[in-house]
Order: sequence, then structure tokens, then C-alpha cells
Amino acid sequence: MKLYLGCDHAAFEAKESLKKFLMEEGHQVEDLGAPSLERCNYPDYAAAVAKKVQETGEKGILLCGSGIGVSMVANRFKKIRAALCRTTVDAELSRQHNDANVLCVGARINSETEIQEITKAWFGASFEEGRHSDRIALFNNWGE
Repeated sequence: MKLYLGCDHAAFEAKESLKKFLMEEGHQVEDLGAPSLERCNYPDYAAAVAKKVQETGEKGILLCGSGIGVSMVANRFKKIRAALCRTTVDAELSRQHNDANVLCVGARINSETEIQEITKAWFGASFEEGRHSDRIALFNNWGE
């Protein structure tokens, strides 16, 4: 599975660690930045990942200090269901009930190990469809 990865400067080191972990797990990763620890604007990278997910139907992972900013930006895009997940339970439910296609995490909130566990749980869960599909259909085409 190909996935798109993005972050701001606050999450650069966590992103690099997660990228290595994901590649070791067999994922094809396209890193859309940030390219360094130099101060940058998270909306640029969140939008880049959201647009790629929107265009390709693949999945994305976004990181910033809290995970809140990138999730707010990503959810502005049509057919993007970005979920801020701080626990493995959040990650599982975001996939099972909401068919989240972008995982958002906070590098200042969760450790690199916790981020890996959250990511693994997110990829390990499947959408349950049924009543959840009906609910997603109500809002999936909102946004840009």
C-alpha cells in the first residue's frame, strides 16, 4: 500500500522515525515534507497530503506538535476523513466506524513508540460499513 506522509518542523523527527518504521513494515511511503527541522507552516504539508489522498484514494499520515492543526486542514478537503488519534483505540475506531483515510498524530503528545503503535492499530483495523457507510455518505462530499 502506498501512503503519503507529511509534517511540520515540530514533528520532523517523529516523521522520520515513523517513515523508517513504515518502510520496514512494507509500506511504500511518499514523504511530502517537511524536509527539515526549519520552521514551516503545517497547512502547506497537510494540504499536500490531503490532495494526494483525494486524488489517489490511498491513505495519508500527518503529524504536527499536537495533531490538531493538520487534522483541521486535512478535513477541509472533500472525501478526506482525517482522524486525530492519541490512542490505539482511537485509531481502530477511526477506521472501523469512520473509514478514516488520513491519520493525524501529535509528536508533542505521543512518543515515537506510541505513534508507531497507533499507526499499526490504524492499519490493522478495517471499515465495518453498514450503518457507518450511511453516515459517511451524509458528509463525504462536503468541502473543497
